[in-house]
Amino acid sequence: MSDEKRPSPSARRPLPDHPVRVALLDLLAETGTVTSTQAANRLGYSSGLCSFHLRQLAKHGLVEEAPHSGGRRRPWRLRWETSPEGGQQRPTPFDDLARDLEDESYRHWQENRHLAPVEWRHEECFSAVVHLTPQEMTEIADAVRQLLAGYRERDDRPSARPEGTVAVAALTRLFPLPAEHAGNTGSAGATGTP
Repeated sequence: MSDEKRPSPSARRPLPDHPVRVALLDLLAETGTVTSTQAANRLGYSSGLCSFHLRQLAKHGLVEEAPHSGGRRRPWRLRWETSPEGGQQRPTPFDDLARDLEDESYRHWQENRHLAPVEWRHEECFSAVVHLTPQEMTEIADAVRQLLAGYRERDDRPSARPEGTVAVAALTRLFPLPAEHAGNTGSAGATGTP
């Protein structure tokens, strides 16, 4: 990645506690991409205010313009920094913010589930501990991304959404457990002793 695409050191400072910016980041974490007009409709602010704060978040390296076909419509997305070697995501202070927003969205859902229509009061949650190689973990992540990709066109094309569609948070976290917790008998984390 070139230096000009990397956020400046000032972009790594903690976000100001600004309700519009936090709401925009939360909305982007939920929807993937959003224009200032879409954000205004969802959040109840003016389009101009959302546009201003999206540009400020971009200035701090937290969001970026998503690819689009030109015109006045400017979709934005969360900005994930990649490392120079291999294009893998490198943890940043924003990663913590994104996880906090995901957790806060889930807590909000739990507290307000009773307000949702009956057919939406359930959730689909699962977890599993599986024994994988690094390559297999990447393959699973890619398979999940590919599965969700078929639904991503609905972000930009509301007309493609079937009746009854609502925004649904889809979170996947694949990470290696410490060997003592995973019952790992493989080579990862091995110290060379039997």
